Formats: sequence, C-alpha cells, structure tokens
Amino acid sequence: MASHGATIRHATREDVPTILGLIQELAEYEKSSSSVKATEESLLKTLSHADPSDPSKFSQGFAKTLLLVDPDNTIAGMALYYYSYSTWTGVPGIYLEDLFVKPAYRKKGYGKALLQELAREVLKVGGKRLEWSCLNWNEPSLQFYQSEAIGAKKKTEWEGLRVEGEALDRLARV
Repeated sequence: MASHGATIRHATREDVPTILGLIQELAEYEKSSSSVKATEESLLKTLSHADPSDPSKFSQGFAKTLLLVDPDNTIAGMALYYYSYSTWTGVPGIYLEDLFVKPAYRKKGYGKALLQELAREVLKVGGKRLEWSCLNWNEPSLQFYQSEAIGAKKKTEWEGLRVEGEALDRLARV
C-alpha cells in the first residue's frame, strides 16, 4: 500500500508498454533519450512478470518491476529491480536499477512508498541490503535519498565500473 490511497503492485506482461514509456520518460529526464535501446519485445523477454491470476507467481526473467498506481488509476511511477548477493553477509539483497515517478505525481510520498515496498521485499527474502546508484548531478534525488525519511548513505570507498559494447565483446573473446 502506498500513501494517499495509491497502490503498489508487481507488473504483468500487459504493463510492458507502460514500463517502456516510463523508461523513456526517465531517460528524457536524465538527458539520455538516445541511449534507450529497450523495446517492448526485449522487456517481454527479460523482465519477470507477475501472473495476474496469482500475483505471487512470476514468469522467468532477470528483473521485476513494481508499479505505483495513483487513485486516479494512472500508473504514476515504477521501481525496476533485481536480486543481488553479498558474499560478506551471505544473504541476498536488492539492487534498484531505476526509480521513477512522473513529474505530475511527485511530492506525494510515492518515491518513498516504492522504496518502502522494496525494503519489505529485501526483508521477505532474508536480505540485508537495498542498493542503487544516482547520477552525481541529480541533486534533488540525492537530497531525497539521503534525507532522514529514507536514510541512504553514499558509498564513498567504492567506484562504479562497467564493461559494455566493444570492450565487452573483446573481454568475452579472451
């Protein structure tokens, strides 16, 4: 349950066009629209979807999506996540790939509600960590994440690294 009568549920296959739209809106906000390569077809293949007849059952996939539905019945936001694992704690966690609330629905507690639901998901699987990254220029989001309401701490001793594109192809050919 979210604040102000909104609800949170896991996405089904039928939600894929909406998820793609939210991804595109997020990319536009981050000034990276041209970087979105996801399609409805790729999301249908790679996301895990809740079974509408039994929301506790999911199709096979690599990530799940929580959708926040406003009382006006509009999908106002999403949290796209996948399970991670910590060798040091020996238990799973969740990595939040993307959190997005449409601009018209911000300042209603919806971002916090999505993070609270993810925290419950972490605890449900016996996990210890909820982690994500935020662009260093996104000051409003950084302030929100580090606020007392959320309580996230910046990881200063770790640097994010990524291998992609031609470098990934080269690495795989070794």
